[in-house]
Amino acid sequence: MQEKLKSFERILTIMDELRAGCPWDKEQTLESLRHLTIEEVYELSDAILDNNLDEIKKELGDLMLHIVFYAKIGSEKGAFDIKDVLDNISEKLIFRHPHIYSDVEVADADEVKNNWEKLKLKEGKTSVLEGVPKSLPPLVKAYRIQEKVKGVGFEWEYSEQVWDKVQEEMAELKHEVDTNGGKVKMEDEMGDLLFAITNYARFIGVNPEDALERTNKKFIRRFQFIETESAKDGFQLEDMSLAEMESYWKKAKELE
Repeated sequence: MQEKLKSFERILTIMDELRAGCPWDKEQTLESLRHLTIEEVYELSDAILDNNLDEIKKELGDLMLHIVFYAKIGSEKGAFDIKDVLDNISEKLIFRHPHIYSDVEVADADEVKNNWEKLKLKEGKTSVLEGVPKSLPPLVKAYRIQEKVKGVGFEWEYSEQVWDKVQEEMAELKHEVDTNGGKVKMEDEMGDLLFAITNYARFIGVNPEDALERTNKKFIRRFQFIETESAKDGFQLEDMSLAEMESYWKKAKELE
């Protein structure tokens, strides 16, 4: 424990020194760091999807730096410091885990999550959806919305019901396309379909954002195979037919 405390004190000291002496660090604000923090979170996400433990360690360090940076700026403004940040999360965790720190009993992890949402309402929130950030990417936001409302019982009973909803939304989208219902209606129905598919993914235990990112990476890998292998054979993509490119695609699949 002592070694961990020394490491934490070291990063706090380094931040003090950087804020005092480095021209770049001195001019940073809460606002200027925001987009950099988002980038760091996505880099951590990539490392997790790649199951690269060494990169995960590094990216967690980058995120820790940002947390310390924000706390330093907060202390300069007289608003909060790193102690306030840590005390706040500690108190929140204790309050939201009464099955650990009190006499509440829970049956499983789902009950823990349900209690979590109910306890958040007791903290003064007027809606279970208040905690969903407005700037989340839409797919992630849909997933979090569905998780949140599940916590208060707004949930299908069976996966078959959710799949029926997916098929219903698919038919409605197809109808708008076939009847040329217009961009707005098609967009509405496409949104409903994506929301329903996201819900089905969640219901069967699949994170749709992770699933889609794996497919993105798979597509990139296979398409880059087409590019490199066709070039070796003296072809240029713009001069190839779809059937010719498809033959390379099949080879990429076979190699996997």
